Amino acid sequence: MALLYGLLWRLLLLLVHVNRALVSWLRVRLRSWKGRLWERAVAALLLPLALAGFPDQQKKLNGNPDANANPVTGKRTASRRSRWLSDGRSLEKLPVHIGLLVAEEELSYTDIANLVVWCMAVGISYVSVYDHHGIFRKNNSRMLEEIVRQQQDLLGVEGSKCNVEFLTNGTDEHQRHVVSCRPTVKVLSPEDGKQSIVQAAQQLCRSVENKERSSQDISVSMLDILLRESKNIPDPELVVKFGPVDSTLGFLPWHIRLTEFISLPSHRNVSYEDLLGALQQYGTCQQRLGQ
Repeated sequence: MALLYGLLWRLLLLLVHVNRALVSWLRVRLRSWKGRLWERAVAALLLPLALAGFPDQQKKLNGNPDANANPVTGKRTASRRSRWLSDGRSLEKLPVHIGLLVAEEELSYTDIANLVVWCMAVGISYVSVYDHHGIFRKNNSRMLEEIVRQQQDLLGVEGSKCNVEFLTNGTDEHQRHVVSCRPTVKVLSPEDGKQSIVQAAQQLCRSVENKERSSQDISVSMLDILLRESKNIPDPELVVKFGPVDSTLGFLPWHIRLTEFISLPSHRNVSYEDLLGALQQYGTCQQRLGQ
């Protein structure tokens, strides 16, 4: 009898513990369900307000394309443009036409594009890019894309509109990008050097043969006129040569009678300060023209 009472007592205690555990679990679940229900109710109330304000915000963004622009980046770009323009104005003299002569085997389109953009930014009107093998000329589309990309990165959208002109082989036809500002870029090759002189001389000889001119008409000034008509650019006042080779490598031999040459070790990883130093050195040069 005592054993039976003991079993019944333990059974009652077990039922009490099970009941307590069940009540605690139901309380937790009920509290969680109420929380989710409250969150859903609040979200349902706020959703129409959010949807009502979205079209207005979208219109503002569409109406102002610069709304997503980074103001810090914009200020930095404007500061760079202002500094480069100020540097150009501070130079004693600035070349109208500068040549970039690359006398190296490994070419960097990005570094040359940076140099072209910096020349534009300081106020140089004509920039010629030349390598002895004519690789830049053969890949002028890639050269153009890299210049435009660097213009946008360094000068911003407003400063990226310029006239990039490429001479084509043996004709006066040009490939142009956006024509909206003064600077002009020309990518040259050896064909624009000695070969152009040969072509001009042949043209003079044919004109004499066809009796369009007499032999007495052939002169240095006549040849000069023909060469300038084919290039339509002023003589370069400054050529910056990159590389260890002490040679002009056929760079416009007719046009460099009075050109100042300044050498830099390499065009790869060149900095704006390197270019500015070359321009400052050119500014201090005195040309006596045989005096």
